[in-house]
Amino acid sequence: MSALKRITQGLCLVSFALFGAQVSAQAPSYGTAIDIAAAKKVAAGALAEARKNNWNVAIAVVDTHGLLVYYEKMDDTQSASPLIAVEKARTSAMFRRPTKVFTDTVAKGGGGIAIMGLPGVTPNTGGVPIMSGGKIIGGIGVSGVTGDQDEQIAMAGSKSL
Repeated sequence: MSALKRITQGLCLVSFALFGAQVSAQAPSYGTAIDIAAAKKVAAGALAEARKNNWNVAIAVVDTHGLLVYYEKMDDTQSASPLIAVEKARTSAMFRRPTKVFTDTVAKGGGGIAIMGLPGVTPNTGGVPIMSGGKIIGGIGVSGVTGDQDEQIAMAGSKSL
């Protein structure tokens, strides 16, 4: 086994020990993946919140596997936001928790370095799981304003289902 592979495996084990054990028992199960009609409804709720506050953002909705189902970008959104929104949505769906959990862990130090090494983790606030019937059916990610504002928009979208 290569040294790089051993280091990567070690980082994953450490991060799951520090992070995953704390919240994995609380993470909801997956349900049937979000369909296009529901994804559009979630995005519309998020878009309404963004417009209400005059915030230009990109909004991405993914299924339980992190695959893009619906995407929308408002005019004059910063050019980095489209990719960031998709990655926030993927992180929240695939890891079954809001991206703020990762942001907070990284900010505290300790296990943050291990989390940064996990494939598919975007530790930026603004991604939340989409729930239906107590189960995760996808994730929504928003990017374009501050992390807290992105999260506010994502939460409004997820609650519109």
